[in-house]
Amino acid sequence: MIGAGAVGAGTAWHLARQGHDVTLIDPSLDAPLQRSNSHDQALNGTAASLGVLMGNVFRRSSGRAWRLRQRSMELWPQWVERLNHPESPLQLDTPLIQLASSSLESERMQSLAKQRPELGLESFSSESTEALQTSDQIPWPNPGHGGLCSQNDGRIDPFALQRALRRSLKAEKVALLPARVTTLHRPNPGDGNRWRLDLNTGHNTYCDVVVICTALASAQLLQPLGHAFPMEAVLGQVLDLEVSATTKAWDHWPAVLVCNGINLIRHGDNRLWLGATLEQGEEPSANEPSIMRRLDGLAPNWLQQAEVVDQWHGLRARPSGRPAPLLEVLEPGLILASGHYRNGVLLAPATADWVGQQMMSTTKIPAS
Repeated sequence: MIGAGAVGAGTAWHLARQGHDVTLIDPSLDAPLQRSNSHDQALNGTAASLGVLMGNVFRRSSGRAWRLRQRSMELWPQWVERLNHPESPLQLDTPLIQLASSSLESERMQSLAKQRPELGLESFSSESTEALQTSDQIPWPNPGHGGLCSQNDGRIDPFALQRALRRSLKAEKVALLPARVTTLHRPNPGDGNRWRLDLNTGHNTYCDVVVICTALASAQLLQPLGHAFPMEAVLGQVLDLEVSATTKAWDHWPAVLVCNGINLIRHGDNRLWLGATLEQGEEPSANEPSIMRRLDGLAPNWLQQAEVVDQWHGLRARPSGRPAPLLEVLEPGLILASGHYRNGVLLAPATADWVGQQMMSTTKIPAS
C-alpha cells in the first residue's frame, strides 16, 4: 500500500483483516497526527479535510458514484464499531442539514426526501427553520427556502479516524514504512517475480501487489510505466472561528450545516469551522476566506463578528477527464485507488471494499 491517508490506511486495515500481509508506505508515518501550524504549507487531503459525509443527499440515484456512496454509508457504522477503542475513540456525528439556496433547489430537496425516507431524509420549510430557533440560540443562516435534513449523513473526525486506524493497523501487524516511493519496477525473475519499490531512503522493498492511494502523487509514479492518469489540484480553505455564545445556544445545531456549498461545523464549546473546496490550483486566494464568511450575503451578524483563531488550506486530487475516484486494475499486481477529490473520507470504506474484492480474485492469502 502506497499512501496513508484515510483511503490508503483504511484499505491497508481492511486487507489485513482479510488475511493479507500488508506493508503501508508513506513519509508521514513517522510524523505526529496533527495539522501543520504553517499557514503557507498546503496539507494533504485527509489532514485538511473536515470529514464531511454526504452520501445519502447525493443528487443522483444511479451509477457508480451513487453505488460507492451507498456502499460506504452501509459500511461506515461497521467501521466505527470495529475501530472505536478507549485509546482511540471514534464516532459518527449526525445529522447533516443542507439549506436550499433557491426555490428550485428546495423543490429538488423535497423530491429527494420523498424518494428516500428510508435513508433518513426529511425536507423542511423556511418557516419551520425559524420556528426551531429561539432568541437565545445562535441563528442559522437562512436563505429563505427551507432545506433538507439527513439523519445518517454528517461527519467523522479525520484525525480521530487516523488515530484509530494507526492503532488498528499495529494490532493487525501491518508493517508501517515511513518513506516515499520514488520508482516502481515491474516484476522480473531477478526480483523473484515481485514488484520492486525504490524508496527515497536509498533502500527498496518488494511485494506481490502494489496499491496506489497517493492522490496528486499517483500520476508521477504511474507515468514511467506507461499509465497516464493526470490529476488537477483543487484547493480548499478552512477558517476556525471563535464565537461569543453559551454552550446552550448551540443545542439546535446539527453535526454539519451546509449553506451555499460551504460547511459550518461546530466543534468545542464556542468554535466553528467554516470551509469549502472551491478553488482551482495550488495557491490559496487571499480573498476566499472573507468571501466564505459572507456566505453570499447570508452570514448572520454573529458569524461576521466571530474571531478567526486559525486557518489552513489543503489540496484535493481531481482526475482530469475522468470521473472521481480512479478505481482501476492497471495490470496484474498494480491497482490504482486514488483521485477521490472531495470524498476521500466518505468513500474510504467502499474503496477498501473494492480493492479487497480485486485482491481476493487475484491473490492467495498466506496460510496462518
